[in-house]
Amino acid sequence: MSYQKLEQHQQQIHRFSHLAAICGWDQAAMMPEGGNDARAEAMAELGLLIHQKRTAPELGDWIAKAESEPLDEVQRANLGEIKRQWQDASLLPGELVEALSLAGSKCEHAWRSQRKNNDWAGFAPNLEEVVKLSREVAQLRADALGVRPYDAMLALYEPGMTSARLDQIFGDLASWLPALIQNVSEQQKGDALLLPQGPFPIPTQQALGQEVMGLLGFDFAHGRLDVSSHPFCGGVPTDVRITTRYNEQEFVSSLMGIVHETGHARYEQGLPRHLLGQPVAEARSMAIHESQSLFCEMQLGHHPAFLALLAPRIRHHFGEQAAFAPDNLAKLYSRVEPGFIRVDADEVTYPAHVILRYELERDLVEGKIEVADIPELWDAKMQQWLGLSTKGNYRNGCMQDIHWTDGSFGYFPSYTLGAMYAAQLRFALEKELGSMGEVIAAGRLPEIFGWLGRNIWSQGSLHSTDELVRRATGEALNPHWLRQHLEQRYLK
Repeated sequence: MSYQKLEQHQQQIHRFSHLAAICGWDQAAMMPEGGNDARAEAMAELGLLIHQKRTAPELGDWIAKAESEPLDEVQRANLGEIKRQWQDASLLPGELVEALSLAGSKCEHAWRSQRKNNDWAGFAPNLEEVVKLSREVAQLRADALGVRPYDAMLALYEPGMTSARLDQIFGDLASWLPALIQNVSEQQKGDALLLPQGPFPIPTQQALGQEVMGLLGFDFAHGRLDVSSHPFCGGVPTDVRITTRYNEQEFVSSLMGIVHETGHARYEQGLPRHLLGQPVAEARSMAIHESQSLFCEMQLGHHPAFLALLAPRIRHHFGEQAAFAPDNLAKLYSRVEPGFIRVDADEVTYPAHVILRYELERDLVEGKIEVADIPELWDAKMQQWLGLSTKGNYRNGCMQDIHWTDGSFGYFPSYTLGAMYAAQLRFALEKELGSMGEVIAAGRLPEIFGWLGRNIWSQGSLHSTDELVRRATGEALNPHWLRQHLEQRYLK
């Protein structure tokens, strides 16, 4: 049967992708400085090989024949994903894929030192090359799919999502979020807040982080925690690699960074293992992936009941401090304060960071703005949303993220879409299990992850994003639930 040939072919692609994922993790977390040029060439070669596998001439014929073969529901869904991925890959010539991989590796590697040195002048030419190639990719995909160039890139991360729909969703968000930020900030002005006093040795932070990962059910037999300049989750379901970064003067952001990445990791570890190697066993979309990390971090990790579980563990590792009292930790993790750094932002101001990036990358991909325009536009939008100026502060402004360095345009909306899905999932979960606070306080964390496992993780890519969420919650994406969550948690 042609379908069986396709399954075997997908297993080969999966194994090569496994190697690429681990090489990428090593490049970010372990590789010595001098290894980058050779690694970039090796990864570009591997990327080209994977692309050739994804676009093999025989695949079109196999897919056409498989569509008329007797397949069960799972096989039919898998065939649909194989076809979608084949069509996506077939739109691009191999030399363009290789060129973008090389340009991305060069840009990302240089960014590590250039960001530290606030070196926009050095960074901009590298980014310009990535943007030039990404525009070529976007146009080729747009011409073939009959959509806008940015929508063609968005589909790589959010199949079925469009910029028109995003404009509507983010437009609604913009109608109430600035007032919420202001109201919460005003309410919190009089709060007495104790800041934990460091230093907090990095080995101790690592031990605490691993203990919390265990509390969240992370499988250390199939994953590990390391350090990188930008936290991420990578690897494959049987070997998940997560990273964080540490600051000896404070542990608060690093700890929740670990909780966030553990949410990604639990999703990966919970994907249907019996289908591993097939597209139907992969994560549904990046927004769904982000929904799992943000569920873990915000819906669960920042919940006062969960912080009460963390308090004795924090005291065990760092000693007694009044700042480690559960009520103070709750204030600490619910503090709303506009800041420059997206990854350190509270969940109320975070969507502003995402909308800013979405608007810039949409216009950048479609040629409405150029790389040289980014610093000024970034500064204007930061002042508009958060009242902060980034003029001349490239390190904490337009150079802070890694995503654009390798051409990941279309990724940023996933973060706020993920927050919306996470809130919607939490309210649906509570209808079945009871309030999160009661479930956590009763030590029923496995029930929470069991619910997510049944409704999200085990479903892989069996359904479209809208159908997956509809089956789990009773409706497709509804931004109302994020607003309800934020108002419940932050408005007194």
